[in-house]
Amino acid sequence: MKITRNKKSHKTLMFYTTHFQYHEPYQVLIDATFCQAALKNKVIIEEQLKKYFQSPVKLLTTQCIILEAESLGPPLTGATQIVKQFFVHKCGHEGKAVTAAECIKQMTKDSRYIVASQDRNLQASLRKVPGRCLLYLHKAAPVLEAPSDASKKWVDKKARNLLPPEAEKKIVFLKKKEGLINENTDVKAPRKHKGPKNPNPLSCKKSKKEKQTQKPQSYKHQQEQPKEHKIAEASKPAMKAKRKRVKLPAHVKEVLKNKQSS
Repeated sequence: MKITRNKKSHKTLMFYTTHFQYHEPYQVLIDATFCQAALKNKVIIEEQLKKYFQSPVKLLTTQCIILEAESLGPPLTGATQIVKQFFVHKCGHEGKAVTAAECIKQMTKDSRYIVASQDRNLQASLRKVPGRCLLYLHKAAPVLEAPSDASKKWVDKKARNLLPPEAEKKIVFLKKKEGLINENTDVKAPRKHKGPKNPNPLSCKKSKKEKQTQKPQSYKHQQEQPKEHKIAEASKPAMKAKRKRVKLPAHVKEVLKNKQSS
């Protein structure tokens, strides 16, 4: 499971590195909700994230995040102490603090931060913006969320716009010339409709019980005959078997006649 998680995180990081200019050391912007979940699950954030990313990371927070955690009082005292350990990045809201969610949204407009938060509303709003990378805790394990649909669509659109239409037409023409593209590829061959298959002979096999209950044809024929016909057949005399006559030669007949005359 650990190997699979590391492969997924590496793949996601490569996606953001290639298309949205993320780079090492990866900057992770952490809020109080993430620290509260780490405290609840007894997770040491710095150690876990270094093992998970397997690359240098820089853990950051802002003054707005710290002030909001302090304003929530005793329930978030432990989370406030944890979040204060990270490097405080300037957010531009000094003297006029905003909510932590609003501060993170503005911070991620121009810079490439991996946002570590358990705030569902914040996560939902960041998913709508291409290039926003999210990190959250699932029980005690950090999870780097796969690229959102907005990020994938942006990458696809960018890939289509890399080549001008004239260049694309030229490429298609050259491929047809070299025989790499068949001009009749768009014409689909008619599908062959398969006829009905013969039934399975084993499924059509008669059971042994039916064979036992079935009566002989001769007996059945006798039952179907009328009674008068049966009586007439019974009254007929039995036919005698014909004896086969043996023809004797002429000289044998003469010998027999001479014996009888003598």
